Amino acid sequence: MSGRVGTVNIVLASASPRRSELLARAGIVFEVVPSDAHERSAFSGENSRAYALELARLKASAVALERPEATVLAADTVVSVDGIILGKPRDPKDALCMLSLLSGGDHTVLTAVACQNSSRTTDACVSARVFMRSFSTDEAAAYVATAEPMDKAGSYAVQGDGGALVERIVGCHLTVVGLPLCRVMEMLDRPGEPADQREWCPFCAGRTRSF
Repeated sequence: MSGRVGTVNIVLASASPRRSELLARAGIVFEVVPSDAHERSAFSGENSRAYALELARLKASAVALERPEATVLAADTVVSVDGIILGKPRDPKDALCMLSLLSGGDHTVLTAVACQNSSRTTDACVSARVFMRSFSTDEAAAYVATAEPMDKAGSYAVQGDGGALVERIVGCHLTVVGLPLCRVMEMLDRPGEPADQREWCPFCAGRTRSF
């Protein structure tokens, strides 16, 4: 389907059902054109914010070449813990290692968003702090066996069964899900409809959410 917000074609450069659901909930009509941009692995010690922004820009640029008439929205989510950047797991063993690293501690989730059209590219990166409860290897293995972690940064989905592993979130809950709506609405610049954090992203403004 093709979509418009005001008079602007919106293309989501992501196959993520979570991001599609969030945009639809915000009242945006859009088209999904997944980016085929290659996502490189992070270097040791690389800045997590810069890395996420680079990948988001890369995804947006790849789709913008196919759809130059559209406003292309792309995002990338990473998890950072003790200076280590965690993306999506390579396999179940990798997912289990990531979850073991996160158990009983806190980490930062960053979602970078890039918005590109024929005249400009804007980007932003929003972060949230996530506190995980302590859980056993057996519990982590049982969760990995559900296959839910396999396409998730950090190997868990806060909006799914992985939410049971989370103790609380400080910051934007939707950033952890994968798309900070308040920032996205600002970037899309809907005519006559100001981006209100309270309307678009009720978990923002430094709120703490407990699970």
